[in-house]
Amino acid sequence: MSTRRNFLTQSAQTTGALTLGSVLLGRAGLGNAEESVSSRAMDPAKPFRFVFIRKSNGIRPQEMALPSFNEQQKNSESQKEAFEVDLEQHELPTWLKGLAPYKRNLSLLQGFSCKMSENGHWSYSSVMGAFKSGRNSLSGIKRATIDFELARLFPSPFGHVELSLTGNYSSWRTGIVAGYSAPAPHQRNYCYADPETAYNELFQSVTNRGAVASENQMLRFLQQDEDFKARHLRGYEKLKLENHIESIKAIRHRNQQVENLSDTIAQHLPELAPVHANGGPNATTPEKQAAFTEILVAALATGLTRVVTYTIDELSTPVKGIPGNEGDHISIHELGHNGGYSGVPADQIREKIRVGHIDQVVTLVERLKELPEGNGTMFDNTMILYFPENGEGHHSHGTEAPFVVIAGDNCPMDIAGRYIRLPYHATQGHKTIGNWYTTLLNAFGNPITHYGDLDLEMSRKKLDQIGAIRRFLT
Repeated sequence: MSTRRNFLTQSAQTTGALTLGSVLLGRAGLGNAEESVSSRAMDPAKPFRFVFIRKSNGIRPQEMALPSFNEQQKNSESQKEAFEVDLEQHELPTWLKGLAPYKRNLSLLQGFSCKMSENGHWSYSSVMGAFKSGRNSLSGIKRATIDFELARLFPSPFGHVELSLTGNYSSWRTGIVAGYSAPAPHQRNYCYADPETAYNELFQSVTNRGAVASENQMLRFLQQDEDFKARHLRGYEKLKLENHIESIKAIRHRNQQVENLSDTIAQHLPELAPVHANGGPNATTPEKQAAFTEILVAALATGLTRVVTYTIDELSTPVKGIPGNEGDHISIHELGHNGGYSGVPADQIREKIRVGHIDQVVTLVERLKELPEGNGTMFDNTMILYFPENGEGHHSHGTEAPFVVIAGDNCPMDIAGRYIRLPYHATQGHKTIGNWYTTLLNAFGNPITHYGDLDLEMSRKKLDQIGAIRRFLT
């Protein structure tokens, strides 16, 4: 299993695309200011949090449609015409019923497109950066992804935390591995691939103080060693080492911040079941999801981070222990091709998987509502975004990219409590994920004109696609 120390040591020895500077800059939530679109932060006394939950296999538009639509609304939905309704007056789809008690904070957003990102089976980093990336190449990463840009508006010791419940169809990934978010152009984030690793790495200032001291000692050595080398170099090589030195300093500073939070961390320290030991090879999918949810809550509650990105599954994720199919080892890719298991049709299993995802969203909401903050709770200052990484289907085209959003009362956006269908792709008034991400940045303190690449068909038709969705802003 990879550890942070091993990961750092290996990174220090790497001279290729994944340099120590890029990795550590990502870890600290820092980057070249010229590469970031962020320009100003909100009031730090009023922190906000974001949880991005990525799923695979798409969400087909009809799976988000409300079963209680009247005939006119059903017709508008089938014709993909713009309209919106009050969720309090409607029934939610079966897989979303767990969120029924929170309808006034819930938004179901239909009609965004994501054709400027990667479509098909995977989106890699592109869906959160609104760019074409190719087959997961570093050279294709065009900008910092939206989660990193929001993290820069709300600084924290870790800046950004990424979790990933993925595998190779038959076994889970474990340790620290390459993630999907990006702190800057041509840089890939790292992520925690199993609950045990995330627990050990995030909370070791309490659970393993000796490891923190050892890491700090290693970082001091690396900094001194790089300082010595830098004094004897010139030009580009000197600049590279200076970037490494600044990265190491940032991590040392981050470690000190984490140590200062030790008492708070101790109050919110999650508990992991024994099944998660050694990477949790025998843990079921629901067990792993529940453990990651506990870690996610603790990371937010302790202030270690204000932004978490969680790949809750991808096509290669082993799916084990799903209710009603406990004995099956389910391939999400096979489900996308309508393959069922144990006599249960693919669509029913896909719904079971979505229900499991929403169960974790509900737990997250409930846990955050239990934690006091200011005159309310932490949930009041949190936005959770659940969305398919590849748009509207298993083999998606990017014409629709649905989002399920649940946000606390202090969210400065006017979307709560509604099902909103926007005009269809490449028609007047249509909005892309670039418009959606621009709206998020504008609402939370970054006045960028437009985030992300433009849609080629919208450009060809000379349709307006620049800027935030003004009606979503309060």
